[in-house]
Amino acid sequence: MKNFFEGVVNLVYLLKFGASWILPPGIFIVAFFAVSIYAWRSRHDPKLALIIFSLTFAFYLLCIGFVSEKILGSLESEYSPPSDIESSGADVIIMLGGGAIPDVPDVDGPGALCASPANRLLTAVRLQRKLNIPILLSGGQVYSDTGAEAKIAKKILISLGVDEKDIIIETKSINTTQNAKFSAEILNEKNLHKPILVTSAFHMTRSVLNFKQQGVEVIPYPTDYLVTPSPVFHYTKLRPQSEALIANVMVLQERLRTFVTEIFKI
Repeated sequence: MKNFFEGVVNLVYLLKFGASWILPPGIFIVAFFAVSIYAWRSRHDPKLALIIFSLTFAFYLLCIGFVSEKILGSLESEYSPPSDIESSGADVIIMLGGGAIPDVPDVDGPGALCASPANRLLTAVRLQRKLNIPILLSGGQVYSDTGAEAKIAKKILISLGVDEKDIIIETKSINTTQNAKFSAEILNEKNLHKPILVTSAFHMTRSVLNFKQQGVEVIPYPTDYLVTPSPVFHYTKLRPQSEALIANVMVLQERLRTFVTEIFKI
């Protein structure tokens, strides 16, 4: 019986691996590899064939979980939560927004957070219960058809039992730089000096830098991890997946935005 179930599991893995080559992005990788081989064999333009092959292979690497686990894991591991947060002396928790939808149904009325900020909120509320300090929710309405992040997050916190007096909202920011700028202003107004910063692990490096440029030293508390710090290789991680492509592009965006922040302070 054990061998039977192992065979079924292996078959599932094999089907997943095969299906990934006939669905996007895998089908495009196969097609462009075929084009490069045709160009090479036809001898019309071997240099063009090599260029197409190289670009296709680079795109393939961006589309596999084996690569995304490595580079995303490297970014997420740059900061770790403090081992003893209760002795940190923190006097406020800052939670950064990351997307909200205004008009979808929710338990307490329309409006919901996207996946990443929802995970951040769970960490923030648990820290608040442990430390009994206020939460500063930072995030405005980025586009006309997106939600007012801090306001929606406040609604959810109240639903989870957080006292309204322990919730501070910052509703003007539309990016991480403004998160830091407007949050720093509120910290100064309310005489708060030692904030815990809660955001996704992939987003923490740039966020810490933004707050540092505002003269605010934060206690990083990364959450919303997307990969395990100790990945195990499996051949299915070599199949092209849109999820891996999204993760790799996200890391490249974070690295680029961090570089721009360091150079131009924006």
